[in-house]
Amino acid sequence: MRCVVDTNVIVSGLITESGNPRRVVDSILSRSLTVLFDDRILGEYREVLRRPKFRLPSSEVEAFLAFVEEFGEYCSGHWIDVTLPDAADLPFLEVAVAGLADALITGNAKHFRPKKGRHNVRIMTPAEFERRAN
Repeated sequence: MRCVVDTNVIVSGLITESGNPRRVVDSILSRSLTVLFDDRILGEYREVLRRPKFRLPSSEVEAFLAFVEEFGEYCSGHWIDVTLPDAADLPFLEVAVAGLADALITGNAKHFRPKKGRHNVRIMTPAEFERRAN
C-alpha cells in the first residue's frame, strides 16, 4: 500500500507504544506501507518531531526520517485547485494526488474536506487503515 501519512499520525505513532497510529508507524517500518513524501512533508515531519514537548530522542527521529527517505517514495506534489480549511495541509493532498496514493492517512479527516474544489483521494483514519490491513 502506498500512502501519504499526515504528521499527526507519525507523531502519535512514535510517542505511543500501542494503538492505531502506532500500527501505521509499524507498517511503515515493516515496509508493508510505503510513505509518499516530498520535501515539504519531510520538512514538516522533521520540524514537528523535534519539538521538545514530544520528548522524542533525536536519534530516534533521525533514524525514522532516514528510513522514510530510503524506503519511502519521493513524489513531487503538483498544484491542485482545492482550498482546504488549513492551507498547511495542502502539500499532503498534492502529493497524494500526484503520487496516485491509495490513501491519505490522518487523524483529522475533516481537515481534508475541501472548502473549494474537489479531489478523489481516499482519506483514511488510522483505525480505518487498521481495519483494512486485517
